[in-house]
Amino acid sequence: MQNGKLSIDPAFVVAPVNRRVFGSFVEHMGRCVYGGIFEPGHPTADDAGLRGDVLELVRELGVTAVRYPGGNFVSGYKWEDGVGPVDDRPTRLDPAWRTIETNAFGLNEFMEWATKADVEPIMAMNLGTRGLQEAIDLLEYANHPQGTALSDARIEHGAKEPHGIRMWCLGNEMDGPWQLGHKTAEEYGRLAAETARAMRQFDPDLELVACGSSGRHMPTFGAWEATVLEHTYDVVDLVSAHAYYQLDGDDVGSFLASSVNMDLFIREVVATADHVGAKLSSSKKINISFDEWNVWYLREMQESGLPEDWTVAPRISEDAYTALDAVVVGSLLITLLRHSDRVTAACQAQLVNTISSIRTEPNGPAWRQSIFHPFALTARHAQGQVLDLRVDVPMLATAKHGDVPVLDSVATWDAGEGRLAVFVVNRDPAEPVAFTTDLRGFGEVRLTEAVLLGGDDLFAANTVEEPDRVVPRPHTSSTVDGTTLRAELPAASWSMFLLEVSR
Repeated sequence: MQNGKLSIDPAFVVAPVNRRVFGSFVEHMGRCVYGGIFEPGHPTADDAGLRGDVLELVRELGVTAVRYPGGNFVSGYKWEDGVGPVDDRPTRLDPAWRTIETNAFGLNEFMEWATKADVEPIMAMNLGTRGLQEAIDLLEYANHPQGTALSDARIEHGAKEPHGIRMWCLGNEMDGPWQLGHKTAEEYGRLAAETARAMRQFDPDLELVACGSSGRHMPTFGAWEATVLEHTYDVVDLVSAHAYYQLDGDDVGSFLASSVNMDLFIREVVATADHVGAKLSSSKKINISFDEWNVWYLREMQESGLPEDWTVAPRISEDAYTALDAVVVGSLLITLLRHSDRVTAACQAQLVNTISSIRTEPNGPAWRQSIFHPFALTARHAQGQVLDLRVDVPMLATAKHGDVPVLDSVATWDAGEGRLAVFVVNRDPAEPVAFTTDLRGFGEVRLTEAVLLGGDDLFAANTVEEPDRVVPRPHTSSTVDGTTLRAELPAASWSMFLLEVSR
């Protein structure tokens, strides 16, 4: 058995845990909205048609912010179609996902849902087929108190108080040729800068996100960020990053090491942003909004294609996630937390039904997918400060990523409560690791909870018939001896250890 050792000390701090890292994403794609968060007539639905069972699971998941309404969908979306009397709203074709959009659910319905779910809204705007004027119209409609045509229209539509949306995404994946209104970096950078300046004339304190690359694999990656930020550096706060991962064939080892790619992606975007800042002699730092990330079996969707017939809310990418997928999601969360000094927002895509943590059936139950559990546990217990670990672990050979550390780990420390949380993934697909953590910097500690996912039956998944087949189970091998935590980490597993420090 291999040995892996961590050393954790409260003096070595990366950054505070940013609660926005536990964000999610609601797009008008598949059944995420219709039949997901919104299903009038469902036994649990309220007077607004919002599913109560889904709201309960969203709160349990610990989601803090939700990006809306897309995604590819937003690049062809007219926000005005989704406000006002529902009977007067137009039905449109959505070419992004080849569906019919009824517009029965729009901005004000989303804001009501966000309030009930207790999440912060992150609003994306259409800079694909639309531009500056439509963006500032949406801002005025959503945020201005009253006394103008647009703000008074919102009041007439039933939203008396301004929505007060603080964080706005300037378009979506504009580097992608699949995107309606796809632009070059030069074209997009100029439009994003113009739009950002106009929005700041309305409210200088908004938080604005420029589109970064749709993935590290994009041929324009790096050059795109550099050009866009040269235009927008002074008027935006964040640049976006998107990444999806999937198991290719039987290469479990590379899949378990997916976060190595995410880690490199983050480092390269930070380096590019800081290079632009240096060129501009700016002391400002641009942070990252990793506002789309997840495991997504995109290749399967591409092979099957989008629906041939135009229909309302068809089933698209309703991936049934396995225990192995949950381990990878746990590892991706570890990476996001480890970069808390520069990744200050993140959104797992998506929330319900479509590549989601939560699944539903029409007029039926809602249940937790396997990936629900590492997200919920990390969101609940990662509190206080992210700590900079000292790691002494063996390397593991992978086909895609070369040699990688066999363990992926992060720790958070809540000094006020005296609570330490340690999250660790064993990336080895075949062998357990004897895990030791030196905690002498904390003094005497007590283990209060230890759970794991994975390790066996890696391809089990939760279903409507068996909603609890994949759940966290006790980590029975874990012990604390004075200032040392010990455990045997099963192959291909995610573990969480909670410790209380004597004060």
